[in-house]
Amino acid sequence: MKKFKKTLKYLLIILLIALLVGFLLGPKYVDETKNTTTLVPKNIDKTKTANIPFMADLHCDALLWDRDLLKRNSHGHVDIPRMIEANMAFQVFTIVSKVPQGINIVENESDAPDQITALSILQLQPLSSWFSIKNRAIHQCDKLHEFAQKSEGKFRIITTKEELKIYINDRKKNSKIAAGMLGIEGAQCLENDLKNIDILYKKGVRYIGLAHFFDNEWAGSAHGTNQYGLTPKGVELVKKMEQLSITIDLAHASAQTVKDVLQYTQKPLLVSHTGVKGVCNNERNLTDEQIIEIGKRNGLIGVGFWETAVCGTDAKATAQNIKYIADKIGIDKVALGSDWDGSIEAHFDVNGLPLMVEALEKEGFTKIAIEKIMGGNVRDFFLKNLP
Repeated sequence: MKKFKKTLKYLLIILLIALLVGFLLGPKYVDETKNTTTLVPKNIDKTKTANIPFMADLHCDALLWDRDLLKRNSHGHVDIPRMIEANMAFQVFTIVSKVPQGINIVENESDAPDQITALSILQLQPLSSWFSIKNRAIHQCDKLHEFAQKSEGKFRIITTKEELKIYINDRKKNSKIAAGMLGIEGAQCLENDLKNIDILYKKGVRYIGLAHFFDNEWAGSAHGTNQYGLTPKGVELVKKMEQLSITIDLAHASAQTVKDVLQYTQKPLLVSHTGVKGVCNNERNLTDEQIIEIGKRNGLIGVGFWETAVCGTDAKATAQNIKYIADKIGIDKVALGSDWDGSIEAHFDVNGLPLMVEALEKEGFTKIAIEKIMGGNVRDFFLKNLP
């Protein structure tokens, strides 16, 4: 019996040590292994981006990770010091609340076990966020606001046209400041209650993707099992978003959801991170018909920085998708939608943006066109469409 108790004691000690190591090192390990780059830019020509007045990106999931965005990190794709180093003016920080295990781009069950629950526990996030995806979204919003408050004026959150105008003017005097906006990837975090949109609006959310990797109560996903369109509650959500001037993001939406949204709203639409079937044919990418319809609504399409979206692992692949869209609907309606820190192998982190300029130059874009694509179009879109 004494030997058994002694063995049990050692096993418990080993278990406690393993748990401690897991909680201390696990979150960083997951972050480092999930958010990688194909290229580590060295000796890049920073003059390519130094004089671009407003560089911006439409989609980054950095708030999902246990990372201090006020510090320059050696892993991941985006933080505020690297934004400032790279002359990056504006980043939309998106909220991921639920991701099914066994995630794929073809078919995911809505009730599949959720990966973000385990990540929230491993990161020792607030207990309220462990099993409530609404609270998880609120926590990520609060994190960005806390970074802004502690940044000593180096970072601010944009929620209105007026705030964006003030920031643009301030940045002309001081380029060593950065700004962000909040978006949501998948309306499932509303927890089937339309009233929750008011809570997230007050937290600063200004675009919402209706569905992420699975069909939900509001809309079908391009990666869901049924891929239906807007549900009756989804139609209510679209109307409520119009009232609040929250932009609809069609990234990950099923073909039927895209059709239904086009039927129920005349507002400009966003696709925050995507590729195009005409260059890279898969479930998540846009058809020519969808591109043209979004263009007719003065919408904006952000092109991704990862292989599944653009069928390539470098800036050239992204530039080719951008050119395809620009040829269809004009250079004013295409932008960068990296999906940085979204559990992807990106072409490069934020400091690699000069490579994007070089690739656009090789595709024949003029200096004015490149400035629009690299951020001017995002600036102009939100100057028109924010509250």
